[in-house]
Amino acid sequence: MLLTKDKDFYRTFWRLFFMIVLQNAIVLSVNLADNLMIGGYSETALAGVAAVNSLQFLFQQLTIGIGDALVTMGSQYWGQGRTAPIKQIGKAALLASALLGVLLFVLTSLFPYQIVGLFSETAEIVEMGVQYLSIVRWTYLLFAVSSTLLSLLRTVEIVRISTIVSAVALVTNCSINYLLIEGNLGAPELGVRGAAIGTLIARTLELCIILAYYVFIDKRLRVRKDDLLKTDFSLFRDYFKHCLYFVMVSFIFGSSVALQNVILGNLSDSAIAANSIASTLFQMLKVMAVGAASATGIIIGKTVGKGDMQKLREYVRTFQCIFLCISLVTGVTLFIIRSFILNFYDLSPETYAMAKNFLLVLCITGMGTAYQMPVNIGIVRGGGDSKFVFINDLISIWGVVLPLSFLGAFVFNWDPTIVLFCLNSDQLFKCVAAAIKANRYKWVKKLTRETANAD
Repeated sequence: MLLTKDKDFYRTFWRLFFMIVLQNAIVLSVNLADNLMIGGYSETALAGVAAVNSLQFLFQQLTIGIGDALVTMGSQYWGQGRTAPIKQIGKAALLASALLGVLLFVLTSLFPYQIVGLFSETAEIVEMGVQYLSIVRWTYLLFAVSSTLLSLLRTVEIVRISTIVSAVALVTNCSINYLLIEGNLGAPELGVRGAAIGTLIARTLELCIILAYYVFIDKRLRVRKDDLLKTDFSLFRDYFKHCLYFVMVSFIFGSSVALQNVILGNLSDSAIAANSIASTLFQMLKVMAVGAASATGIIIGKTVGKGDMQKLREYVRTFQCIFLCISLVTGVTLFIIRSFILNFYDLSPETYAMAKNFLLVLCITGMGTAYQMPVNIGIVRGGGDSKFVFINDLISIWGVVLPLSFLGAFVFNWDPTIVLFCLNSDQLFKCVAAAIKANRYKWVKKLTRETANAD
């Protein structure tokens, strides 16, 4: 049998998929709103914010890695119907993400010009970036805690609250951006600082809503004071050991994106703005791959926790067919809308043409992303093998992509579009490794501890 006939599988997957896609789309819409509104204000301001967002992207990837490790472990316990261990590993994840948020806040407070200067040598762009960073740095701890708390809920298949929280944040951020970037309706014109204030208020509101949900609404985890006071150190050790590869993969990917901006930023200022626009738009469509990976990870983890190998094999075959369909939709959609979206920006002809070429590259490489990401992240890592994903990314990104791109940019002086293709080429050749690995089933690993506290 190629595809599973389990109706509950399809109901669960598509419910999780659409809610996670919607939530991620709304989250990214906050960044897109900043891009569109700041892009309409000034191209220099857009480049400055893009420089800061390169660092912020790395931070968000690390935070997401911490949350994904939580979901992978927790979903296996959820498959066994045990929530007490989930709350313990959730506490470990919160500790890790909070420390990360505090560390980034301290670094950006002490070395703002040096950090922004890594992504651009133009004084005006660096100044704009520092103005934005001076306010947005206060959001780092808020985002770290909110993201991890939402991951904890996703472990037990609660995803709707994430969508609601993100929608409120989007409306709040856009409204404040409208008032403060250009000084509409009598508000002061604050430019990039206005955009940062919008993000700060939105992140604060996000966390307040999430905490209210845990206190007044949640019925599955039922976090109480005793859960916060008692600590199972064996589960803490399990989590941090498991989390290590997730964080390393997130660092590899996040730092590669940051280095991508360094490479393109040193080619020209137009390349910075074009890449910011193209990558932000692509991220909006990439949410389908992210949603598929997240939903798959929950289902695979839950199935591994139950120990049902027959179902697992059916699900893996079905998932891969779904991913191929998502891949086609991603590439075609981005190709169709690329010119329409670019018309909303106030760009020089050179930047417009470059952004259009960048999007064409992402149409092609994005199709690979939509297959390999859900397979590697959802199936392989969701089934317990995080080491393979780490090795795969380490070789692909640091062994092939970045060295080739550096040579192309600084030795051979290739066109920025070719350099961008090199930077994203791993999304294509990683598909081969993903397909081979997924269909061998050596990635199935039990992560649960039978002696862990039971409910």
